[in-house]
Amino acid sequence: LSAYLAEQGVEVMQRDLNLEVVDHLLSGEAVRDAQREVRRRFATRAGRRHARGPQPDARAVEWALSHGEDLAAHVAEAKAVYRSEAFWDAERGPWALGVLAGSLQLVSLLYYPGYVEMSAFGAPAREDSSHDLLRLIADPAANTYYDVLDRHIIDSLVAEAPDLVGISIPTMSQMVAGLTIAHLLKARGLRAHITAGGPHLTMLREQLIQTPAIFRLLDSVVVFDGERPLGALVQALEAGGDLSAVPNLLYRQGEEVLATPEACPIPLAELPVPRFDGLPLDRYLIPEPVLPLISSRGCYHGRCAFCSVGYGGPRRLEALRPEETVSRMLALQERYGARHIWFADEAITPPNLRDMAALLEERGAPLHWAAYGRMDRAVTAEILGSLARSGCRMLFYGLETASPPVIAAMHKGTTAAQMSRVLREGAAAGIWNHVFFFFGFPGETMENAQETVDFLYAHADSIHSAALGTFMLERHSPAHRSPQDYGIREVLEAPERDLAITFPYRVDRGLDAATADKVAMRLMDVLPRKEQPHLYVHDTYRLLYAGRLHDAGEPYPTWLGG
Repeated sequence: LSAYLAEQGVEVMQRDLNLEVVDHLLSGEAVRDAQREVRRRFATRAGRRHARGPQPDARAVEWALSHGEDLAAHVAEAKAVYRSEAFWDAERGPWALGVLAGSLQLVSLLYYPGYVEMSAFGAPAREDSSHDLLRLIADPAANTYYDVLDRHIIDSLVAEAPDLVGISIPTMSQMVAGLTIAHLLKARGLRAHITAGGPHLTMLREQLIQTPAIFRLLDSVVVFDGERPLGALVQALEAGGDLSAVPNLLYRQGEEVLATPEACPIPLAELPVPRFDGLPLDRYLIPEPVLPLISSRGCYHGRCAFCSVGYGGPRRLEALRPEETVSRMLALQERYGARHIWFADEAITPPNLRDMAALLEERGAPLHWAAYGRMDRAVTAEILGSLARSGCRMLFYGLETASPPVIAAMHKGTTAAQMSRVLREGAAAGIWNHVFFFFGFPGETMENAQETVDFLYAHADSIHSAALGTFMLERHSPAHRSPQDYGIREVLEAPERDLAITFPYRVDRGLDAATADKVAMRLMDVLPRKEQPHLYVHDTYRLLYAGRLHDAGEPYPTWLGG
């Protein structure tokens, strides 16, 4: 978005407020302030008497009081470790993780039961309820982000005197922070048009039309791809503010929220290389930058019953030519000194993977990169070997299940035998295999779940990391649009959850949600303890480890290994 607007002659300043907020929370000042407030609020008789809402456990308060000063004294050093070669040290890395995680745990006590973690945020209220959400964003005592935004960030945004402020809200966990920014900018009297966009708001486009109160904070919402709408929005604002001709836009007119017609996105090949100018790449908690890139829109399979790809809009599949993708990878390397690229595509097609690998191999494999793929028949040992030689160090796969009847019910379009072959051949080639899987797809039985567990243990030497969970019935997925086709007897939609993107449900047969949760937790309980836990905090760290271990000729650790 930034690169496109800059190319159109718009002056653009971009800020990563996630980074700025967490960087402040991980400061000696913030940790000491939090410890003093924890003592005043939870460890004194007067504080306890006047406290409202749920209270943290007394043991957590005692821990904060006994460890707070030490955490505050070392948190800056811990950040420095994560931003340097010391990250790799077998003792310094885990020590730094403990300090960073502990500091956020202490700060989070002030907003209990809300919390901030290294790569997660939990709100102390329902983020899928507009009533709760709007109340939370204006409550400094409960809103984890309010104070730091209000005291340390908002004034610097106002000082820039922008004409247009765009807020990205890609996930539900960003709703509180994103709307708090809008609330505080409005409270400061900033005379700018405030818009927001991102996948989460796109998923909720129909619900937002029925929620005009949100548009007291936001002047508009951009849905689907944002380049064309943002360019048109800039022009409309310059011309006097008539928004009716801006495509893909929700905006309030009186008490009504209007939606303009949707327009096709600008072809990827016509968009510029992503622009990271102005972002402090050296302040992220990572020893060297990993930059994102996209080479395609949509999913070339696009039929999985649980997946909301496309968010219910027209199915569009578009991909850059491999030559253009490689050109963009090299441009990011040249401009920003990045040696690691993270593809954010839903799944890159096997032919494009093959051709990208060949082009990068010809150039001496100058980059390490990771991508999302599918364990298809077309992903051959030859392609996997070429990928490894080209610098591909990590591939993410949606395993989901290894039970043949559940694979068929999901419309996954693969087989357990294909998944087995791709995992083994990828590992043999030197690629780190990361798999996603879950329990509880409608109709799945305990016997089916056991088939997945048996598959995982049978491939313990070929799976290097994994993310497990339970089935969620997600808005716009085929299972949500046609629940009866998947054995879902009833979808339980609650009026107070007016911004929900997932729904509880009842099934005719198989595991219910509670049982699926128990199966997942049981598997988590028996996983082996890892000697280097900082390896598993974020997937970007895994990519860096994969590259480092590969280059050193050392074996990858495995998910089911100690």
